Amino acid sequence: MLHLEHSWTPNIDRLAEDGVMLTQHIAAASVCTPSRAAFLTGRYPLRSGMVSSNGYRVLQWTGVSGGLSTNEITFAKILKDRGYATGLIGKWHLGLNCESSSDHCHHPLNHGFDHFYGMPFSMMGDCIHWELSEKRAGMEHKLNVCFQIMAFAALTLTAGKLTHLTSGSWTPVVWSTVAATLLFVTSYSIGVLIVHADCFLMRNRTITEQPMHFQRTTSLLLKEVSSFVQRNKHRPFLLFVSFLHVHTPLITTEKFRGKSAHGLYGDNTEEMDWMVGQILDTLDMEGLTNSTLVYFTSDHGGSLEAQLGKEQYGGWNGIYKGGKGMGGWEGGIRVPGIFRWPGVLQAGRVIHEPTSLMDVFPTVVQLGGGEVPQDRVIDGRDLLPLLLGTAQHSAHEFLLHYCENLLHAARWRQRDGGRLWKVHYTTPLFHPEGAGACYGRGVCPCSGDQVAHHDPPLLFDLSRDPSEAHALTPDTEPSFYHVMDTVARAVEEHCRTLIPVPLQLDTLGNIWRPWLQPCCGQFPLCWCDREGDPR
Repeated sequence: MLHLEHSWTPNIDRLAEDGVMLTQHIAAASVCTPSRAAFLTGRYPLRSGMVSSNGYRVLQWTGVSGGLSTNEITFAKILKDRGYATGLIGKWHLGLNCESSSDHCHHPLNHGFDHFYGMPFSMMGDCIHWELSEKRAGMEHKLNVCFQIMAFAALTLTAGKLTHLTSGSWTPVVWSTVAATLLFVTSYSIGVLIVHADCFLMRNRTITEQPMHFQRTTSLLLKEVSSFVQRNKHRPFLLFVSFLHVHTPLITTEKFRGKSAHGLYGDNTEEMDWMVGQILDTLDMEGLTNSTLVYFTSDHGGSLEAQLGKEQYGGWNGIYKGGKGMGGWEGGIRVPGIFRWPGVLQAGRVIHEPTSLMDVFPTVVQLGGGEVPQDRVIDGRDLLPLLLGTAQHSAHEFLLHYCENLLHAARWRQRDGGRLWKVHYTTPLFHPEGAGACYGRGVCPCSGDQVAHHDPPLLFDLSRDPSEAHALTPDTEPSFYHVMDTVARAVEEHCRTLIPVPLQLDTLGNIWRPWLQPCCGQFPLCWCDREGDPR
């Protein structure tokens, strides 16, 4: 036993001590948009089309047409119909508009939430013109290359006209010069445009702050949580608090900057833990602690590639291999899972059975007195028997692990013998060779020449090798072929349940369209501040 004099996350630790901790809690995807879609619907994201086939791993802009279809049923929709007040505070990142800048077809209010306050998009490095850039740096480079080509063309045409080497109109010279000027101006203003396009706050359907003033965002979110709880404390409520922490660029208030022994990532994590404590204190003050089920998790693992020099800004994943964006490796999909319900769930219990974020859907629906939909496949399983201790084993015998629309891995919880097998069909090629991630790019790819296809597949026994360090072979594992055959049959059965749907994250639904851009003011002058200073 290791005794620590100081806990870096005392409030999350307290939550775990007072509740039930799941050590094999699995996200349905290793990046945020598909993982969140699966969490809210209880279905693999491929079923709802919240994946791509061409490298667009998440929604790229607020002003795109892709998003979670209203044909999908979220647990918020069902609980709202059962009389619950339903709120979402924080990050959404599941789409906003379809045909105009105000149709809000993918908005949280169209998915069962009757109150929304937060970012319809996601926190990102480009929100503060950070060195670790998701879009800005690449776009600036492309625009600069186009500018140089157009400027060279303009100069060449001008020189030809002045030296009488070319004849004809000056029109090509004028248009090439105008194009070069526009490219030059755009390349230098694209960072500001991105901030205004994606980094803003909404209350329900109204933009309240565009762009965001980040040093007050934390207090605004906590104020909104407290207000929601106070308004609804005398009726049943569902509140989904979706933190903007601990995503790059790790925006941290002055109170917590420089306080952690683990750099900026540690500072940001400690601030998030403090926010958890503030929310738990709100429940205490309102006398709601014993009547409230609290759930804490993450939508995916740490981003190993989020690194500058020797500074790691995307977190680490402990003993688990890989990280964010890697469809099969444990580091990208094994996440925290804590449930607390005083007087109902035994404090301090630890469950080592495979569970999924998708399990929250049937669990919450049935606790709220609703019915799990029968007209579609629900991949989640009710967790309550496992949490209460009335069931000893997970209801999941198999879990599948996708990267975009491609199956990369699968796990099998063998009931007779207790072993937990993991089969990898495809894995990313790490760069540089021998590294543990795809350094030099934002995230590992799912397909193409930078992945390896395994025949036979890689096999690991997670019950003995949770780090996936030692692949088993027919020579080292007598059950090798039995495991492969069993998992292959499960995959075939799963594939028979898939119904093709439009992929919302492919190019058509994931390119920026000016007429879909939310704007507080006259586009493109998108600016407003309706928040004031909450202090």
